[in-house]
Amino acid sequence: MKRAVVLLSGGLDSATVLAIAKAQGYESYTISFDYGQRHRAELHASALLSEQLGAVSHKVINIDLTAIGGSALTDTNIDVPHEEQAGIPVTYVPARNTVFMSIALGWAEVLEAEAIFVGVNAVDYSGYPDCRPEYIAAFEKMANLATRSGVEGHPLKIETPLIDLSKQAIIERGNELGVDYSLTVSCYEADDQGRACGQCDSCRFRKQGFAQAGMTDPTRYQP
Repeated sequence: MKRAVVLLSGGLDSATVLAIAKAQGYESYTISFDYGQRHRAELHASALLSEQLGAVSHKVINIDLTAIGGSALTDTNIDVPHEEQAGIPVTYVPARNTVFMSIALGWAEVLEAEAIFVGVNAVDYSGYPDCRPEYIAAFEKMANLATRSGVEGHPLKIETPLIDLSKQAIIERGNELGVDYSLTVSCYEADDQGRACGQCDSCRFRKQGFAQAGMTDPTRYQP
């Protein structure tokens, strides 16, 4: 079978990506990161989703991005905003996708995988620079210059099936593929039980997506 490494945060988008990889016939190997984010509920969700969606193996990699900070997600002295911000918001984690995808690239090469699937989105997102199509294209080019598999004529593809989809379209696609969105945790400030704040950027986009899709929002919210 074709093999793929799937970056799985435990959120709505990455769960949908895992289901898409499965539907496309890939044997999926999921990877999540404990990077010092504000909560661990998403890591619990990623393990449940990996099992539910039939991943062959699931890894959690520890990286301490609190050591450099610079984001509301890795520095508790920076508040998570509850209003829409102009420009790149403080929830952007410096170099996060580059770090995560580089480690996924290493595992993909070890597995002799054909692809890395990542749930970046350039439509309903918060303006992160490492979610843009031009960034993905540049990373793919770098990956195939930097690896033995690329040099030996077995190029790796970075698959971004959600990049041009609205949140509504993502939810509709995941629903078709049987994703249980009640297991996912998207909130930046979820509590230990995985309940969402309902106010951060991620919660707003998620709520809007379910409303536009005409579907019941299965998200558990804090009182």
